[in-house]
Amino acid sequence: MSSKEKPTLGGTRIKTRKRNIAVPLDTATFADAVVQIYNEHQGDLELIAKDVDASDLDFSRYGDTFFEVIFTGGRNQPGTTKPEEGERHPYSVLNCDDTRESVLPVVLFLQKIIRRRPFMIKTLENVMKRLLQSLELYGPEDRKKLAIFTALTFSQKLSGLPPETIFSALMSDSLIAKGTVLSFVTDVFKEYLVENSLDDLVSLLKRAKMDDRLLDLFPMQKRTIEGFAEHFNKEGLGVLVDYNTKKVFDVKLKELRTTMTDQIAEDVNVNDVIEMVKQRRKEATLPDVDVVRTIWDAIMDAVQWSGKNQQQNSNLALRQVKQWGKLLGVFCTTARLEMDLMYKIQIHCYEDAKLMKLFPEIIRALYDQDVLAEDTVLKWFKKGSNPKGRQTFVKGLEPFVKWLEEAEEEE
Repeated sequence: MSSKEKPTLGGTRIKTRKRNIAVPLDTATFADAVVQIYNEHQGDLELIAKDVDASDLDFSRYGDTFFEVIFTGGRNQPGTTKPEEGERHPYSVLNCDDTRESVLPVVLFLQKIIRRRPFMIKTLENVMKRLLQSLELYGPEDRKKLAIFTALTFSQKLSGLPPETIFSALMSDSLIAKGTVLSFVTDVFKEYLVENSLDDLVSLLKRAKMDDRLLDLFPMQKRTIEGFAEHFNKEGLGVLVDYNTKKVFDVKLKELRTTMTDQIAEDVNVNDVIEMVKQRRKEATLPDVDVVRTIWDAIMDAVQWSGKNQQQNSNLALRQVKQWGKLLGVFCTTARLEMDLMYKIQIHCYEDAKLMKLFPEIIRALYDQDVLAEDTVLKWFKKGSNPKGRQTFVKGLEPFVKWLEEAEEEE
């Protein structure tokens, strides 16, 4: 064995790179600095914004604290509304009046701050989520202030704040059961519609993935179409009631169309299909005109089209109309419904090249089955047709109309 001494690392200094040293957060000092700016300028947001921009405050580390100071006036103990030790200011969102005029300046102030620091939008998102998840900690007035703030952030398009994140924070079973969420979103909707249209609100709800879930905002015992209408009509939001009613109708009509298409394709007995449609119409109080249009769509949906063979496609479509004309006849019970059906068929044939030349034969087939009356056909021919393809369809139907007129003269 060698008698040489083994080398050691003794005396070697291991250097630590500075960036690996974690500096502890000092939220209290940061919060006091922001509060001091507020108090120095007595809540003047223009001057506060200038001072904030000129400061060396570390918003990347203390963004949560910054927004907490804006909303509540200082730091609060986690999960409560109890203030932490430290300075506070009286110009926060929760200290102002519960009016649009009082809250809007804060939203515009934040727009300036975030425009220069886009990374802060994610922080605002997180802070708002925590506030909304803790709505039960606040009284009705404070909740209304938060609702106005939320509506204005969307109305003013506050640097891309995502609606889905904000609304998802409200989907708490306990808050919904107490009616807290319903009261909050009602205030949000009312404030948002001050400057925006119903279409804008619908677009917002779609981005939030809430357009099909509005009933989920109601406590379970009130989660009905009637409960929805009663609440929002009482709150002066009848436009939302009309929208939801149409939305429900559209869903029911889509379900009806799918069921009918399947039954027609499976060649279910026509009387069974008629009974099913009657039941669905009664349960959902579906308008007759929409039922008739949906029946036509289902009849055409169930046709097994044959590629590019135009003649075969025409034969298939005409056979389908003849086979299922009785279904249309049961529900097409007035002259107005008959005329609407002719419009529907005209537009369908205009938009589907396979059926363009088939329009006269379809009308003749429905006339033969007593679905369309002679007076309806003549009225459509003389002045009732839709502008889409009018010249083509009128010309195509001319021989049949001439035959009807001659037959009438003979009688």
